[in-house]
Amino acid sequence: MTIDTDAARKFLSRDFMDFCIRLGLTFVVIVACVRVFAPFMPIMIWGIILSISLYPMFMYLCRRLGWGSGKVATLIVVLGILLLGVPTVMLGSSFATHIFDVIGNFDAQTVTIELPDPSVKEWPIVGERVYAAWSAAHTDLPGYIESLQPQLGNFSKSALQAAASTAGTLFFFFGALIIAGIMMAYGESGTAAMARIFSRMVGEQRGPGLHTITTLTVRSVATGVVGVAFIQALLLGVGFMLAGIPAAGLLALVVLVIGILQLPALIVSIPAIAYVWGMGDGGTIVNVALTVYFIVAGFADNVLKPMLLGRGVSVPMPVVLIGALGGMMGAGIVGLFVGAVILSVGYELFMDWVDETAPAPDASEDSGDTADVSG
Repeated sequence: MTIDTDAARKFLSRDFMDFCIRLGLTFVVIVACVRVFAPFMPIMIWGIILSISLYPMFMYLCRRLGWGSGKVATLIVVLGILLLGVPTVMLGSSFATHIFDVIGNFDAQTVTIELPDPSVKEWPIVGERVYAAWSAAHTDLPGYIESLQPQLGNFSKSALQAAASTAGTLFFFFGALIIAGIMMAYGESGTAAMARIFSRMVGEQRGPGLHTITTLTVRSVATGVVGVAFIQALLLGVGFMLAGIPAAGLLALVVLVIGILQLPALIVSIPAIAYVWGMGDGGTIVNVALTVYFIVAGFADNVLKPMLLGRGVSVPMPVVLIGALGGMMGAGIVGLFVGAVILSVGYELFMDWVDETAPAPDASEDSGDTADVSG
């Protein structure tokens, strides 16, 4: 039997060319799809995160109210927009009104600055500078403000940019919430599709487990990081209002941000305690009670985070926390979730590989081999 080498070469060459063409076309299609979808990637990621985090509440409302999935999803989206939009509008309106009042008082020259106490000079490092600036404002406030005009101009530009960025972020979040509502309305089919994707990527045995870990990790970060920061901001915000601290809502928002960034809330609660004792109108008992409240609320994350972060996930809590912090450093707030998911999935795959043992040899084959040798 002879083999036609020329025909074999032509056949292999044709198959190789077909493979290269298909590979190139596949690469072109993937790149084109990524470029088309890239502008929508951030809002879609946030939509997925919100839908996964809110899906347990969605299912509870469906069972409780007996409504269809579309109605319940619409209810959650409307409530989310109202709960976030109304306080933001009220806070912005109050802040703008306060700024206009201050500008009007300056124009009417009704604002006066008291003479600083001589003890201000004794403050470490900045005492003399603060005393000089304070005295200049007391002597000639309009002239002092005029001398700060360049700095005030830069500050106003930064403030306008920050306000525009905040408004853009708020509308972005509303869009992500609407996308999350659509995803929740089709949650069953979406869950089945993701399960098939995971099974196709890592196999039928590991796919369902990794799908579950991904879902639970996102919910764990949502409750253990964002949820704890929200609870702490709410507790301290109530305390700020009870203590009569100015801009209590704004300070609560600051607590929420630093809580998400995993910074201690004592950064805000300790100055609040100083304000209560230095400028508050309450008596000693009230000040002591507020001090204890601010300290307890400032340390609340140390108690709540171990309880909520990593809850229901087979991955250890430090792995989830390290993934969330590392992801946030590399990709911002969305990295909280993406980093935790990536590290949790990687940890699970690595431990599966570590625990995997070689299959035991078949007893019948061993006996057969022994018989052959003895024979």
